Amino acid sequence: MLVVALAWAGTVSPADAGRDRARVLAAFYPLEWATDRVGDEHVDVTGLTPAGAEPHDLELTTDDRAAIEDADLLVVLSGGFQPAVEESAEQRDGPTLDVRRALSASQQRRAERDPHIWLDPLVMQEIVDAVARRLAAIDTQHAAAYDREATALIAELDELDGEFTSGLVDCERDLLVTAHEAFGWLTRRYGIRQQGVAGIDPEQEPKPQRLAELSDLVRDEGVTTIFTEARVSPKIAETLAAEAGGLRTAVLNPLESLSANERDRGEDYLSVMRTNLEKIRVALDCS
Repeated sequence: MLVVALAWAGTVSPADAGRDRARVLAAFYPLEWATDRVGDEHVDVTGLTPAGAEPHDLELTTDDRAAIEDADLLVVLSGGFQPAVEESAEQRDGPTLDVRRALSASQQRRAERDPHIWLDPLVMQEIVDAVARRLAAIDTQHAAAYDREATALIAELDELDGEFTSGLVDCERDLLVTAHEAFGWLTRRYGIRQQGVAGIDPEQEPKPQRLAELSDLVRDEGVTTIFTEARVSPKIAETLAAEAGGLRTAVLNPLESLSANERDRGEDYLSVMRTNLEKIRVALDCS
């Protein structure tokens, strides 16, 4: 497993507290998914961000803050992605795992500019490893189980990485045009480029000059698809698609959250990433 240095904060194990399972809160979906898979039957995992909600905009209720204080472990991503959660994490007495701190120094600096680290399957492996180590620290009785589940999940992520690597190796184009620049970690990993209609912030309104520049760029590059997102208004991306000559639009999922319907259908991180891959392959005309 990957070696990760993590700052330690003492805690009381679930067994010492008279409970069978550790209570873990995860800030938003990818962290919830990783923790739930690693914790398996030994951990009760709750996501702070409701299904279908934008994690950026999360405001905590009084109950949320109480749950954060009482949790055996809180799993978060620092760097301003969820200010309310980060503030509560700093105030709690129990241990907190900040997954950004599980990365190398250069990756941490990059994550300050672009927090969408989970869209790189190999970085997701580091997150999984960090979760396993921290769970083992608060619940030593099941440390071997956490290590076993993490090892299996890391292998699944390795397979996913292989699918992206082989699936994007031979494409007619290499430019991905997205509603906002959420896919930088993914595009950099697999040697393609990203241009967002908006910047990192999905609420950022692009200037008319930016739309004109993108319209020229997509014509020059032979782009066929402008990608929108399910939880971001598609209007600006659709405007760009129309101005660039009636291009098609499609939805890419940045996996910040899953809707209730997606969860009911059994979708998860791996299935959504594979769906994203197929849409990217179509857009880039990959053989």
